[in-house]
Amino acid sequence: MLGAWLLLWGGLAAGADPALLRRADDGAGRCTYSFTVASPSEASCPEAGGALRAELAALAARLSLLESREPGATVAESPRACGELRRAAARLEEDKGRLEREKEELRRRLESSARELARLRAGCPPRGDGPLRDALHGSGQASRWDPQTVDYQELKSARMEVPASRLLQETAQGRAGAEDSAGCGELVWVGEPVVFGQADSIAGKYGVWMKDPEPVPPFTRATTWRVDTVGTEVRQLFQYDDAEQFSKGYPAKVHILPRALESTGAVVYRGGLYFQQRRSRLLAKYDLRGEAIVAEKEIPGAGYHGQYPYSWGGYTDIDLAVDETGLWVIYSTEKAKGAIVLSKLDPETLEIQRSWETNIRKQSVANAFVICGVLYTISSYTVPNATVNFSYDTATGTSRPLSIPFQNRYQYLSMVDYNPAERQLFAWDSFHMVAYPVRLARA
Repeated sequence: MLGAWLLLWGGLAAGADPALLRRADDGAGRCTYSFTVASPSEASCPEAGGALRAELAALAARLSLLESREPGATVAESPRACGELRRAAARLEEDKGRLEREKEELRRRLESSARELARLRAGCPPRGDGPLRDALHGSGQASRWDPQTVDYQELKSARMEVPASRLLQETAQGRAGAEDSAGCGELVWVGEPVVFGQADSIAGKYGVWMKDPEPVPPFTRATTWRVDTVGTEVRQLFQYDDAEQFSKGYPAKVHILPRALESTGAVVYRGGLYFQQRRSRLLAKYDLRGEAIVAEKEIPGAGYHGQYPYSWGGYTDIDLAVDETGLWVIYSTEKAKGAIVLSKLDPETLEIQRSWETNIRKQSVANAFVICGVLYTISSYTVPNATVNFSYDTATGTSRPLSIPFQNRYQYLSMVDYNPAERQLFAWDSFHMVAYPVRLARA
Protein backbone atom coordinates (compact mmCIF):
# COMPACT_ATOMS: atom_id res chain seq x y z
CA MET A 1 0.00 0.00 0.00
CA LEU A 2 2.84 2.36 0.87
CA GLY A 3 4.38 1.71 -2.51
CA ALA A 4 1.20 2.67 -4.27
CA TRP A 5 0.92 5.98 -2.42
CA LEU A 6 4.59 6.80 -3.20
CA LEU A 7 3.97 6.06 -6.87
CA LEU A 8 0.87 8.36 -6.93
CA TRP A 9 2.78 11.08 -5.17
CA GLY A 10 5.59 10.88 -7.63
CA GLY A 11 3.17 11.13 -10.56
CA LEU A 12 1.53 14.23 -9.11
CA ALA A 13 4.86 15.79 -8.32
CA ALA A 14 5.81 15.48 -11.96
CA GLY A 15 2.76 17.65 -12.93
CA ALA A 16 2.66 21.38 -13.10
CA ASP A 17 0.45 21.86 -9.96
CA PRO A 18 1.86 20.98 -6.49
CA ALA A 19 0.19 18.37 -4.32
CA LEU A 20 0.09 18.29 -0.51
CA LEU A 21 0.23 15.00 1.42
CA ARG A 22 -1.00 14.80 4.99
CA ARG A 23 -0.81 11.92 7.50
CA ALA A 24 -2.84 11.87 10.71
CA ASP A 25 -4.75 9.59 13.11
CA ASP A 26 -8.54 9.38 12.59
CA GLY A 27 -11.09 9.27 15.42
CA ALA A 28 -10.64 5.49 15.77
CA GLY A 29 -6.83 5.68 16.31
CA ARG A 30 -5.95 4.56 12.80
CA CYS A 31 -3.31 6.30 10.62
CA THR A 32 -4.80 7.96 7.51
CA TYR A 33 -3.16 9.70 4.56
CA SER A 34 -4.83 12.61 2.58
CA PHE A 35 -3.69 14.96 -0.10
CA THR A 36 -5.06 18.04 -1.96
CA VAL A 37 -4.53 19.11 -5.54
CA ALA A 38 -5.46 22.62 -6.93
CA SER A 39 -7.94 22.64 -9.85
CA PRO A 40 -6.35 23.74 -13.10
CA SER A 41 -9.63 25.38 -14.38
CA GLU A 42 -11.65 26.63 -11.36
CA ALA A 43 -10.54 29.58 -9.32
CA SER A 44 -13.13 28.85 -6.61
CA CYS A 45 -15.78 26.24 -5.81
CA PRO A 46 -19.46 27.18 -6.50
CA GLU A 47 -21.67 27.38 -3.42
CA ALA A 48 -23.63 24.19 -2.81
CA GLY A 49 -27.34 24.60 -3.85
CA GLY A 50 -26.69 28.01 -5.43
CA ALA A 51 -28.62 27.30 -8.65
CA LEU A 52 -31.74 26.23 -6.75
CA ARG A 53 -31.62 29.27 -4.50
CA ALA A 54 -31.27 31.56 -7.53
CA GLU A 55 -34.32 30.05 -9.18
CA LEU A 56 -36.37 30.40 -5.98
CA ALA A 57 -35.34 34.04 -5.69
CA ALA A 58 -36.51 34.72 -9.26
CA LEU A 59 -39.88 33.11 -8.58
CA ALA A 60 -40.30 35.21 -5.42
CA ALA A 61 -39.57 38.38 -7.39
CA ARG A 62 -42.20 37.50 -10.01
CA LEU A 63 -44.85 36.77 -7.37
CA SER A 64 -44.11 40.07 -5.67
CA LEU A 65 -44.48 41.83 -9.04
CA LEU A 66 -47.97 40.36 -9.59
CA GLU A 67 -49.13 41.15 -6.08
CA SER A 68 -48.12 44.78 -6.42
CA ARG A 69 -49.75 44.98 -9.95
CA GLU A 70 -46.68 46.60 -11.42
CA PRO A 71 -46.74 47.44 -15.15
CA GLY A 72 -44.12 44.72 -15.77
CA ALA A 73 -46.52 41.88 -14.84
CA THR A 74 -47.82 40.06 -17.90
CA VAL A 75 -50.60 37.57 -18.62
CA ALA A 76 -48.02 34.86 -19.27
CA GLU A 77 -46.65 35.17 -15.74
CA SER A 78 -50.02 34.21 -14.10
CA PRO A 79 -52.89 33.21 -16.42
CA ARG A 80 -55.17 32.15 -13.59
CA ALA A 81 -54.69 35.38 -11.62
CA CYS A 82 -55.31 37.54 -14.69
CA GLY A 83 -58.39 35.47 -15.62
CA GLU A 84 -59.85 36.19 -12.21
CA LEU A 85 -59.09 39.87 -12.68
CA ARG A 86 -60.91 39.85 -16.03
CA ARG A 87 -63.97 38.18 -14.51
CA ALA A 88 -64.01 40.68 -11.68
CA ALA A 89 -63.80 43.53 -14.21
CA ALA A 90 -66.71 42.07 -16.20
CA ARG A 91 -68.83 41.88 -13.04
CA LEU A 92 -68.01 45.48 -12.28
CA GLU A 93 -69.08 46.52 -15.80
CA GLU A 94 -72.40 44.65 -15.39
CA ASP A 95 -73.01 46.35 -12.05
CA LYS A 96 -72.18 49.70 -13.60
CA GLY A 97 -74.67 49.15 -16.43
CA ARG A 98 -77.40 48.09 -14.01
CA LEU A 99 -76.81 51.13 -11.82
CA GLU A 100 -76.90 53.41 -14.88
CA ARG A 101 -80.27 51.94 -15.90
CA GLU A 102 -81.64 52.34 -12.39
CA LYS A 103 -80.37 55.89 -12.34
CA GLU A 104 -82.12 56.69 -15.62
CA GLU A 105 -85.38 55.16 -14.39
CA LEU A 106 -85.21 57.17 -11.17
CA ARG A 107 -84.47 60.32 -13.16
CA ARG A 108 -87.49 59.70 -15.39
CA ARG A 109 -89.77 59.09 -12.44
CA LEU A 110 -88.46 62.18 -10.67
CA GLU A 111 -89.09 64.35 -13.73
CA SER A 112 -92.58 62.90 -14.11
CA SER A 113 -93.35 63.61 -10.44
CA ALA A 114 -92.00 67.14 -10.76
CA ARG A 115 -94.18 67.84 -13.79
CA GLU A 116 -97.23 66.44 -12.03
CA LEU A 117 -96.51 68.59 -8.98
CA ALA A 118 -96.12 71.66 -11.18
CA ARG A 119 -99.48 70.95 -12.82
CA LEU A 120 -101.19 70.60 -9.47
CA ARG A 121 -99.64 73.83 -8.17
CA ALA A 122 -100.41 75.85 -11.29
CA GLY A 123 -104.18 75.77 -10.91
CA CYS A 124 -104.81 77.52 -14.24
CA PRO A 125 -106.66 75.99 -17.21
CA PRO A 126 -105.03 75.66 -20.64
CA ARG A 127 -105.37 78.62 -22.93
CA GLY A 128 -108.08 78.45 -25.57
CA ASP A 129 -106.45 80.60 -28.22
CA GLY A 130 -104.13 79.92 -31.14
CA PRO A 131 -104.07 76.65 -33.07
CA LEU A 132 -105.98 74.83 -30.30
CA ARG A 133 -108.94 77.17 -30.72
CA ASP A 134 -108.70 77.01 -34.50
CA ALA A 135 -108.90 73.21 -34.36
CA LEU A 136 -112.51 73.47 -33.22
CA HIS A 137 -113.83 76.18 -35.52
CA GLY A 138 -115.42 73.71 -37.89
CA SER A 139 -114.66 71.02 -40.42
CA GLY A 140 -114.89 73.51 -43.25
CA GLN A 141 -111.65 75.11 -42.07
CA ALA A 142 -109.74 71.88 -41.60
CA SER A 143 -108.03 72.18 -44.97
CA ARG A 144 -106.34 75.44 -43.95
CA TRP A 145 -104.25 73.73 -41.29
CA ASP A 146 -100.60 73.76 -42.04
CA PRO A 147 -98.74 70.39 -41.91
CA GLN A 148 -96.51 71.91 -39.27
CA THR A 149 -99.42 71.68 -36.81
CA VAL A 150 -98.41 68.07 -36.25
CA ASP A 151 -95.15 69.33 -34.73
CA TYR A 152 -97.11 71.93 -32.81
CA GLN A 153 -99.35 69.17 -31.48
CA GLU A 154 -96.29 67.33 -30.10
CA LEU A 155 -95.12 70.50 -28.34
CA LYS A 156 -98.58 71.42 -27.08
CA SER A 157 -99.19 68.03 -25.55
CA ALA A 158 -96.09 68.43 -23.39
CA ARG A 159 -97.27 71.79 -22.03
CA MET A 160 -100.99 71.30 -21.32
CA GLU A 161 -101.92 71.45 -17.64
CA VAL A 162 -104.69 70.02 -15.44
CA PRO A 163 -106.12 72.37 -12.80
CA ALA A 164 -105.83 70.86 -9.33
CA SER A 165 -109.44 71.68 -8.42
CA ARG A 166 -110.74 70.01 -11.56
CA LEU A 167 -108.51 66.98 -11.04
CA LEU A 168 -109.83 66.45 -7.50
CA GLN A 169 -113.41 66.95 -8.63
CA GLU A 170 -113.04 64.47 -11.48
CA THR A 171 -111.38 61.92 -9.18
CA ALA A 172 -114.34 62.10 -6.80
CA GLN A 173 -116.79 61.84 -9.68
CA GLY A 174 -114.80 58.93 -11.11
CA ARG A 175 -115.02 57.03 -7.83
CA ALA A 176 -118.75 57.53 -7.74
CA GLY A 177 -118.98 56.37 -11.34
CA ALA A 178 -116.86 53.32 -10.59
CA GLU A 179 -119.29 52.26 -7.90
CA ASP A 180 -122.06 52.36 -10.50
CA SER A 181 -119.96 50.84 -13.27
CA ALA A 182 -122.83 49.35 -15.27
CA GLY A 183 -123.73 52.67 -16.90
CA CYS A 184 -122.07 55.03 -19.34
CA GLY A 185 -120.35 58.28 -18.55
CA GLU A 186 -117.72 60.81 -19.52
CA LEU A 187 -114.04 59.83 -19.47
CA VAL A 188 -112.32 61.69 -16.63
CA TRP A 189 -109.20 59.65 -15.83
CA VAL A 190 -106.73 57.25 -17.47
CA GLY A 191 -104.43 55.26 -15.20
CA GLU A 192 -100.87 54.05 -15.66
CA PRO A 193 -100.24 51.37 -18.29
CA VAL A 194 -99.77 47.74 -17.25
CA VAL A 195 -97.74 45.44 -19.52
CA PHE A 196 -99.50 42.20 -20.52
CA GLY A 197 -97.18 41.02 -23.28
CA GLN A 198 -94.07 41.90 -25.26
CA ALA A 199 -93.09 41.20 -28.85
CA ASP A 200 -89.68 39.62 -29.39
CA SER A 201 -88.98 40.51 -33.02
CA ILE A 202 -89.01 43.59 -35.26
CA ALA A 203 -92.36 42.44 -36.70
CA GLY A 204 -93.88 43.37 -33.33
CA LYS A 205 -92.70 46.98 -33.12
CA TYR A 206 -96.31 47.92 -33.70
CA GLY A 207 -99.49 45.90 -33.94
CA VAL A 208 -102.91 45.32 -32.41
CA TRP A 209 -104.11 43.13 -29.53
CA MET A 210 -107.68 42.70 -28.36
CA LYS A 211 -110.31 40.73 -26.46
CA ASP A 212 -113.91 40.20 -27.52
CA PRO A 213 -116.26 42.13 -25.16
CA GLU A 214 -119.12 39.89 -26.32
CA PRO A 215 -117.49 36.52 -27.14
CA VAL A 216 -119.25 33.51 -28.63
CA PRO A 217 -118.40 29.88 -27.72
CA PRO A 218 -115.90 28.27 -27.78
CA PHE A 219 -114.17 31.61 -27.12
CA THR A 220 -114.37 33.43 -23.80
CA ARG A 221 -113.54 36.86 -22.44
CA ALA A 222 -110.14 35.42 -21.49
CA THR A 223 -109.34 34.62 -25.13
CA THR A 224 -106.83 37.16 -26.43
CA TRP A 225 -106.01 37.99 -30.05
CA ARG A 226 -102.90 39.57 -31.51
CA VAL A 227 -101.61 40.71 -34.91
CA ASP A 228 -98.04 41.91 -35.54
CA THR A 229 -98.53 44.46 -38.31
CA VAL A 230 -95.00 45.22 -39.49
CA GLY A 231 -94.80 43.84 -43.03
CA THR A 232 -96.44 44.05 -46.46
CA GLU A 233 -98.52 40.85 -46.29
CA VAL A 234 -99.95 40.71 -42.78
CA ARG A 235 -102.17 37.62 -42.55
CA GLN A 236 -101.35 35.94 -39.21
CA LEU A 237 -103.86 36.23 -36.37
CA PHE A 238 -102.58 34.70 -33.12
CA GLN A 239 -105.08 33.17 -30.71
CA TYR A 240 -104.28 32.80 -26.97
CA ASP A 241 -106.69 30.91 -24.73
CA ASP A 242 -105.56 32.49 -21.47
CA ALA A 243 -103.39 35.22 -19.99
CA GLU A 244 -100.42 32.91 -19.36
CA GLN A 245 -100.21 31.87 -23.02
CA PHE A 246 -100.40 35.52 -24.03
CA SER A 247 -97.74 36.74 -21.61
CA LYS A 248 -95.35 33.97 -22.68
CA GLY A 249 -96.08 34.44 -26.38
CA TYR A 250 -97.23 30.84 -26.98
CA PRO A 251 -100.39 30.93 -29.14
CA ALA A 252 -102.93 28.13 -28.95
CA LYS A 253 -103.62 28.60 -32.66
CA VAL A 254 -102.55 30.75 -35.61
CA HIS A 255 -105.23 31.79 -38.09
CA ILE A 256 -104.09 32.59 -41.64
CA LEU A 257 -106.39 35.29 -43.00
CA PRO A 258 -107.58 34.92 -46.61
CA ARG A 259 -106.96 38.67 -47.12
CA ALA A 260 -103.99 40.73 -45.94
CA LEU A 261 -104.97 43.43 -43.45
CA GLU A 262 -103.79 47.03 -43.29
CA SER A 263 -102.26 48.61 -40.20
CA THR A 264 -103.51 48.53 -36.59
CA GLY A 265 -107.22 49.30 -36.89
CA ALA A 266 -108.64 45.79 -36.41
CA VAL A 267 -111.06 44.75 -33.62
CA VAL A 268 -112.68 41.52 -32.39
CA TYR A 269 -116.41 41.69 -31.69
CA ARG A 270 -119.14 39.04 -31.30
CA GLY A 271 -117.00 36.21 -32.65
CA GLY A 272 -115.63 38.10 -35.65
CA LEU A 273 -112.41 39.87 -36.58
CA TYR A 274 -113.17 43.17 -38.34
CA PHE A 275 -110.34 44.67 -40.38
CA GLN A 276 -109.44 46.90 -43.32
CA GLN A 277 -108.11 45.03 -46.32
CA ARG A 278 -104.67 46.05 -47.55
CA ARG A 279 -104.46 48.98 -49.99
CA SER A 280 -108.22 49.44 -50.15
CA ARG A 281 -111.18 51.05 -48.40
CA LEU A 282 -112.80 47.64 -48.06
CA LEU A 283 -113.75 46.37 -44.60
CA ALA A 284 -114.03 42.63 -43.93
CA LYS A 285 -115.56 40.45 -41.22
CA TYR A 286 -113.67 37.20 -40.57
CA ASP A 287 -115.69 34.59 -38.66
CA LEU A 288 -113.38 33.15 -36.02
CA ARG A 289 -115.27 29.86 -35.70
CA GLY A 290 -115.80 29.18 -39.39
CA GLU A 291 -112.40 30.69 -40.31
CA ALA A 292 -113.80 32.45 -43.36
CA ILE A 293 -114.72 35.97 -44.46
CA VAL A 294 -118.49 36.34 -44.15
CA ALA A 295 -119.01 40.03 -45.01
CA GLU A 296 -117.25 42.79 -47.00
CA LYS A 297 -118.15 46.44 -47.51
CA GLU A 298 -116.46 49.51 -48.95
CA ILE A 299 -116.48 52.75 -46.94
CA PRO A 300 -117.47 55.36 -49.56
CA GLY A 301 -114.82 58.02 -50.13
CA ALA A 302 -112.64 56.89 -47.21
CA GLY A 303 -108.95 57.71 -47.53
CA TYR A 304 -106.59 54.73 -47.34
CA HIS A 305 -102.94 53.69 -47.46
CA GLY A 306 -101.50 56.95 -46.14
CA GLN A 307 -104.01 59.54 -47.34
CA TYR A 308 -105.50 60.45 -43.93
CA PRO A 309 -103.56 58.54 -41.23
CA TYR A 310 -103.03 59.46 -37.61
CA SER A 311 -99.94 61.57 -36.89
CA TRP A 312 -97.71 58.51 -36.33
CA GLY A 313 -98.43 57.23 -39.86
CA GLY A 314 -98.53 53.46 -40.33
CA TYR A 315 -101.37 53.62 -42.92
CA THR A 316 -103.85 54.19 -40.06
CA ASP A 317 -106.44 55.79 -42.34
CA ILE A 318 -109.30 53.48 -41.31
CA ASP A 319 -109.61 52.57 -37.63
CA LEU A 320 -112.32 50.31 -36.23
CA ALA A 321 -113.60 50.67 -32.66
CA VAL A 322 -116.03 49.02 -30.23
CA ASP A 323 -117.87 50.55 -27.29
CA GLU A 324 -120.97 49.88 -25.15
CA THR A 325 -123.24 50.71 -28.09
CA GLY A 326 -121.63 48.64 -30.87
CA LEU A 327 -119.19 48.80 -33.80
CA TRP A 328 -117.67 52.03 -35.19
CA VAL A 329 -115.23 53.11 -37.89
CA ILE A 330 -112.99 56.21 -37.68
CA TYR A 331 -111.67 57.66 -40.96
CA SER A 332 -111.64 60.77 -43.17
CA THR A 333 -112.63 61.73 -46.70
CA GLU A 334 -111.76 64.32 -49.30
CA LYS A 335 -115.13 65.95 -48.67
CA ALA A 336 -114.31 66.26 -44.96
CA LYS A 337 -110.94 67.83 -45.90
CA GLY A 338 -108.98 65.63 -43.50
CA ALA A 339 -111.31 65.99 -40.52
CA ILE A 340 -112.34 62.84 -38.66
CA VAL A 341 -115.52 61.13 -39.78
CA LEU A 342 -117.14 58.73 -37.32
CA SER A 343 -119.63 56.13 -38.59
CA LYS A 344 -121.75 53.52 -36.80
CA LEU A 345 -121.71 50.10 -38.52
CA ASP A 346 -124.05 47.12 -38.64
CA PRO A 347 -121.90 44.26 -37.26
CA GLU A 348 -123.53 41.70 -39.57
CA THR A 349 -123.46 43.52 -42.92
CA LEU A 350 -120.93 46.33 -42.29
CA GLU A 351 -123.50 48.81 -43.66
CA ILE A 352 -123.11 52.38 -42.38
CA GLN A 353 -126.06 53.20 -40.14
CA ARG A 354 -125.15 56.84 -39.44
CA SER A 355 -122.17 59.18 -39.80
CA TRP A 356 -120.85 62.26 -37.99
CA GLU A 357 -118.32 64.66 -39.47
CA THR A 358 -116.25 66.17 -36.67
CA ASN A 359 -114.07 69.26 -36.67
CA ILE A 360 -110.94 67.44 -35.42
CA ARG A 361 -108.22 67.02 -38.03
CA LYS A 362 -107.22 63.35 -38.15
CA GLN A 363 -103.52 63.87 -38.91
CA SER A 364 -103.16 66.18 -35.89
CA VAL A 365 -103.88 63.44 -33.34
CA ALA A 366 -101.94 60.26 -32.54
CA ASN A 367 -104.90 57.90 -32.12
CA ALA A 368 -108.60 57.73 -31.26
CA PHE A 369 -111.14 55.50 -29.51
CA VAL A 370 -114.87 55.54 -28.67
CA ILE A 371 -116.51 55.25 -25.23
CA CYS A 372 -120.28 55.45 -24.80
CA GLY A 373 -120.77 57.05 -28.20
CA VAL A 374 -118.11 59.72 -27.57
CA LEU A 375 -114.96 59.93 -29.70
CA TYR A 376 -111.73 60.68 -27.81
CA THR A 377 -108.33 61.52 -29.31
CA ILE A 378 -104.76 61.33 -27.98
CA SER A 379 -102.36 64.22 -28.48
CA SER A 380 -99.04 62.46 -29.12
CA TYR A 381 -97.62 59.01 -29.74
CA THR A 382 -94.07 59.86 -28.56
CA VAL A 383 -94.30 62.42 -25.76
CA PRO A 384 -94.11 60.46 -22.46
CA ASN A 385 -96.75 62.60 -20.75
CA ALA A 386 -99.32 63.09 -23.48
CA THR A 387 -103.03 63.88 -23.03
CA VAL A 388 -106.46 62.81 -24.16
CA ASN A 389 -106.92 66.16 -25.85
CA PHE A 390 -110.30 66.25 -27.67
CA SER A 391 -113.74 64.66 -27.47
CA TYR A 392 -116.67 64.59 -29.87
CA ASP A 393 -120.10 63.65 -28.53
CA THR A 394 -122.35 62.00 -31.14
CA ALA A 395 -125.41 62.68 -28.95
CA THR A 396 -124.97 66.45 -29.17
CA GLY A 397 -122.76 66.78 -32.26
CA THR A 398 -120.29 68.94 -30.37
CA SER A 399 -116.59 68.72 -29.58
CA ARG A 400 -114.42 70.24 -26.90
CA PRO A 401 -110.77 70.27 -25.81
CA LEU A 402 -109.63 68.08 -22.93
CA SER A 403 -106.48 67.66 -20.89
CA ILE A 404 -106.60 64.18 -19.35
CA PRO A 405 -103.06 62.86 -18.66
CA PHE A 406 -102.05 59.86 -20.76
CA GLN A 407 -98.67 58.10 -20.47
CA ASN A 408 -96.67 56.89 -23.46
CA ARG A 409 -94.29 54.84 -21.35
CA TYR A 410 -92.34 53.37 -24.30
CA GLN A 411 -92.86 56.38 -26.56
CA TYR A 412 -94.20 54.79 -29.75
CA LEU A 413 -97.97 54.39 -29.45
CA SER A 414 -99.39 52.71 -32.55
CA MET A 415 -102.79 51.41 -31.41
CA VAL A 416 -105.42 52.33 -28.81
CA ASP A 417 -108.83 50.61 -28.46
CA TYR A 418 -111.45 50.63 -25.74
CA ASN A 419 -112.83 47.37 -24.32
CA PRO A 420 -116.22 48.05 -22.69
CA ALA A 421 -116.31 44.68 -20.89
CA GLU A 422 -112.88 45.19 -19.30
CA ARG A 423 -113.41 48.95 -19.00
CA GLN A 424 -109.82 49.44 -20.10
CA LEU A 425 -107.90 50.90 -23.00
CA PHE A 426 -105.79 48.31 -24.84
CA ALA A 427 -102.70 49.79 -26.51
CA TRP A 428 -99.54 48.80 -28.38
CA ASP A 429 -96.53 50.86 -27.36
CA SER A 430 -93.22 49.99 -29.08
CA PHE A 431 -93.21 46.17 -28.79
CA HIS A 432 -95.27 46.30 -25.55
CA MET A 433 -98.93 45.29 -25.23
CA VAL A 434 -100.34 47.39 -22.40
CA ALA A 435 -103.70 48.18 -20.81
CA TYR A 436 -104.84 51.39 -19.13
CA PRO A 437 -107.62 51.45 -16.50
CA VAL A 438 -110.12 54.24 -17.08
CA ARG A 439 -112.68 56.04 -14.97
CA LEU A 440 -116.01 57.36 -16.20
CA ALA A 441 -118.19 59.94 -14.51
CA ARG A 442 -121.92 60.40 -14.84
CA ALA A 443 -122.89 63.49 -16.84
